[in-house]
Amino acid sequence: MTSIGILGAGRVGTNLAGRLAAAGHHVTLGARSPERIATPAAGTAPRITVADQRTTARSADIVINATPGDSSLERLADLRTELSGKILVDVSNATRDAGDGLPGDLCYPGSSLAEKLQAALPDTHVVKTLNTMLFTVMTAPESLATPPTAFVSGDDRNAKEAVTGLLRDLGWQSGWVEDLGDITTARATEAMILVVPHFLRRHGLRPFAVSLAR
Repeated sequence: MTSIGILGAGRVGTNLAGRLAAAGHHVTLGARSPERIATPAAGTAPRITVADQRTTARSADIVINATPGDSSLERLADLRTELSGKILVDVSNATRDAGDGLPGDLCYPGSSLAEKLQAALPDTHVVKTLNTMLFTVMTAPESLATPPTAFVSGDDRNAKEAVTGLLRDLGWQSGWVEDLGDITTARATEAMILVVPHFLRRHGLRPFAVSLAR
């Protein structure tokens, strides 16, 4: 199985860590202050360990960016050496908050966080996915009444195939995964986040995903 590092120990990161560990992967959860994160008890999630983010990026085969999108570029650019040669799965959205704390605008209009990360990390294979849904759907796509879509963007075909394999481990059926093309297509899926606050204001924090109807 694959060694996976997850940068970010919030709801998104811990949710992904639990499901990937259950699928048999060795998972390292990378936190800015790892001493504040409780290591899962043995027998509960034996494949999850906790480390600082630099150690996590250095030791993993595949790294997932689950840090806040508005600060991801600065954080990950500082890990360029550690991320060299790795696959970086970016699941974050870079937004500026509106007055109520929900996404109000994009940090990189006319571009995307994924494109910025690829430019800052030229020796890393960046793949964008899972950024068009509530975090709970990332690991339980079958929970929705309508089949969801996981969009995939990236320049490297082999990296996208590896990430598609991880999506299968998270419960995504092959027909639910849509490869949009190169990394520039991530600007389309990142822009979809602007729909989300309107949905949340009307319906609350209910599981959802932006999906293709065919």
